[in-house]
Amino acid sequence: MAKRAEQGKAHYMISAVSQKYKIHPQTLRLYEREGLLSPSRTEGNTRLYSDDDLERLETILALTRDLGVNLAGVEIILHMRHKIEGMQHEVNEFMDYVKRELARGLDDWEQRLGTALVKSSPTDLVKRSTGDPHVDEPTAKVKSRNQK
Repeated sequence: MAKRAEQGKAHYMISAVSQKYKIHPQTLRLYEREGLLSPSRTEGNTRLYSDDDLERLETILALTRDLGVNLAGVEIILHMRHKIEGMQHEVNEFMDYVKRELARGLDDWEQRLGTALVKSSPTDLVKRSTGDPHVDEPTAKVKSRNQK
């Protein structure tokens, strides 16, 4: 299904794009047929290339001209780039979630410390590791024995 051109954004006709990148218009049509490019269309069905389409075309040309990648390889590379960008977006969302939860958890922790029956700092509750699981004990006990 052909997408329609968005109003207010720059679009270029196939002749202008082919001149700018020194490629035959049939090559652009081939890229579209292969699914590598998907320019928008006017009501009269004229291809219009957006800045995003041109950026994608530059990637395709760099892969084919500079690196010698065939169109099947270009398709795989573009698909993998799309998947990586999606995964990066998911990781960023997860990191934002973790940061929000940590911030909320710290606020809860400070509130619980303020209402605790026995006041202690978080470092008093951390175990000191000696490497031997039978000897490891909370830091608070170790401190009190050393002070005696």
